[in-house]
Amino acid sequence: MLSLKATLLFAASAAAKIYYAGVAESGGEFGVYSATATNGTGLPGTFGVDYAFLNASTVNIWVDQNKINTFRVAFLLERMCPLQYGLGKRFNETYFSHFNDAITAITAKGAYAILDPHNYMRYNDPSQQPATGSVIGNTTDPAAATTAQFQAFWNELAGRYKGNERVIFGIMNEPHDMPTALVLQNDQAAINGIRASGAKQLIIAPGNGYTGGHSWTQSSQGDAPSADYLYQIRDPLNNTAIDIHEYLDYDFSGTHTICNQSFAANLGPLTAWLKTYQLKAMVTEFGGDNNTMCDAYLTDAVEYMADNAEYIGWTAWAAGPIWGTGSPCCNSGLGLGSLEPGSRASDGSPGLYYTVWLKVLEKLVPKNLQRNGMSSLNGAAGVKGVKGYSG
Repeated sequence: MLSLKATLLFAASAAAKIYYAGVAESGGEFGVYSATATNGTGLPGTFGVDYAFLNASTVNIWVDQNKINTFRVAFLLERMCPLQYGLGKRFNETYFSHFNDAITAITAKGAYAILDPHNYMRYNDPSQQPATGSVIGNTTDPAAATTAQFQAFWNELAGRYKGNERVIFGIMNEPHDMPTALVLQNDQAAINGIRASGAKQLIIAPGNGYTGGHSWTQSSQGDAPSADYLYQIRDPLNNTAIDIHEYLDYDFSGTHTICNQSFAANLGPLTAWLKTYQLKAMVTEFGGDNNTMCDAYLTDAVEYMADNAEYIGWTAWAAGPIWGTGSPCCNSGLGLGSLEPGSRASDGSPGLYYTVWLKVLEKLVPKNLQRNGMSSLNGAAGVKGVKGYSG
């Protein structure tokens, strides 16, 4: 007979379900960095030179060979909504068209696409992000975009995708150094805008402090804990999850080769908070280096999510078509390549696709991911949605 402890562990495991697993695609936000913080550098930029969203030829590799079902696709607000227009409903249609080509390539293959404005809850100066740009909704900054403009932006973008059931709306990448109450205000405005468009798909909402899971219940950068505010989010369709990032190096930055931070040790308070408020989460950024130490930490991280019913998905950081030998994660300044299929390190050796993805992560991709139906907290059965794609 099973002990009570074993029975409870079995029940928790049986209830856990990862619906979405895959990779973040980084590149649509590239090409704007300026060593002198000169605003406007690389804007609007040249597609295929300064920025690119996705190598469409890799979608078949990821889905057919690596068996993932989710791609998180980064874009830049200042390119989607040029500075001369301001944040809102008016888009650079050329940039949107290239972005839409990437989303179409993913969803036509039967995978899910997370739309990721990679702006740190800032708009108007991406020249040295995450440090530059005015905080959206900051009423003391006359240059800042308003919360109403942010809502209008999401209403327009969601309206364009409301018929594509394989889209997931990622409200914002890594808000930080701002009042947590304002993060909640902007998140809620985005949800309101998305739902007003008629879109029913899954939304994922970030917290403050770079939406770090380890600091969810703690003050971060002098601001109130995300846990004190984010439970107040309201979605009329109850189809919003919490967006979490969590790296494995000593300062949780994802910049060092040594892994020494455990998901189980650091995410316990977050997981308890999710359980208390009956919320779910996706970890849309995590990663590690190509060494034996990180192999174990990465394995433990994915297994932790699989073992806890509060987590419904993950995307590893990061692939993308224009990384070259550069590393998006955990490199301590070394050119180790990226998770992009075919990537190479600066010395010509296999890149992180081979040494991290194929070696460690691929075997941890769940066999029964969601393959059909509208994106939802509860898989394909969670929301009755509209079939087809509206463009």
